[in-house]
Amino acid sequence: METWRIIATVLLAAAGLPLVLVVMAKVRDRVNSSAQVAIGGAVTFTALVVVAVLTLTVLPGLLTWIIVAVVAAAVGVMVLAS
Repeated sequence: METWRIIATVLLAAAGLPLVLVVMAKVRDRVNSSAQVAIGGAVTFTALVVVAVLTLTVLPGLLTWIIVAVVAAAVGVMVLAS
């Protein structure tokens, strides 16, 4: 496994875990239901895991780094907007 894939996956996870928490907080603000918050967190976490596995295995380099940048930018915007 190439080193750049591992680095990209670690960066994706570092940006993605706060994204899961921010999504859960946004869901809690909009709908006051613990079940909906759990579902929102589970869906976001599952999507993050799927993208991380694809990053480690099959995605081309350029697409991988674009995804990492988009996730990091989304986290930045969501944190600053809240």
